[in-house]
Amino acid sequence: MRKLLILALVGLAAQLVDGALGMAYGLTSATLLLFAGVAPPAASASVHLAEIGTTLAAGVSHWRFGNVDWRVVARIAVPGALGAFAGATFLSSISTEAAAPWMAAILFTLGAYLLVRFSRPLRASRAASLRSRFLAPLGLVAGFVDATGGGGWGPVATPALLVSGRMEPRKVIGSVDAAEFLVAGAASVGFLIGLGAEGFLLPTAAALLIGGLIAAPIAAWLVRIVPAQLLGALIGGLIVLTNARTLLRAGELGGPVPSLVYAVLGAGWLVALGLAVRALRRTRRARSVADVPLAALADG
Repeated sequence: MRKLLILALVGLAAQLVDGALGMAYGLTSATLLLFAGVAPPAASASVHLAEIGTTLAAGVSHWRFGNVDWRVVARIAVPGALGAFAGATFLSSISTEAAAPWMAAILFTLGAYLLVRFSRPLRASRAASLRSRFLAPLGLVAGFVDATGGGGWGPVATPALLVSGRMEPRKVIGSVDAAEFLVAGAASVGFLIGLGAEGFLLPTAAALLIGGLIAAPIAAWLVRIVPAQLLGALIGGLIVLTNARTLLRAGELGGPVPSLVYAVLGAGWLVALGLAVRALRRTRRARSVADVPLAALADG
């Protein structure tokens, strides 16, 4: 009972992070399950089963707050579902010994990406286009990474849409969350075919789901006020350090090597957090300076 309560709290925290960043529910949850010794296919399958409910709740909540562009959802969700089904089939077909470092490597890479991305100012360019020829391959790749890594839909899809500069950040996050419902469902079907019903840890999935459902409406509101800059760097560092443990074990590295690796990663995390705080302050200062002429014009 205590373990399930902890998992419910993890689901709640993961959904709050996901709602604020448009990513990291699967990364956070799958990382914890791997850390607890759950087999990678079972971890990813259980997380995606829980995500069917959490993404539905998140999508509805974002829709009610006006955060969803349904044209983008339609163009990215179907390719994402195909990629997720293929990824689930692939992960189900390889051995646990091979899957553990594979999944940890994906999570480590995505965590490092979060750490680097959110330690710098969040700027958007207008280089990309939101046409189907851009969204379909994006969805396919994001879905495959998501299923094989236990998470990754948001970290792959959200930044690609943000850099287009053609959507408000809140609509990017809301649209990605809404599309993830179909992705999670397709991944779950793939795991059901590949692993059978016994491949799902139903109590674990239920606990994650309950926590996520509680947090979903709060997260849709928090996306407007939470500083994504700091939160992204914080979560990225946690994911990197946790999955480094699995990779070190897979490489059978002993002696002083693990301590040295953890020290380097921890120092890098602290530096990234410092850079994130500085970038956040600069962004707020720039906005306040830009608002001054507008306020003066309004007074005049």
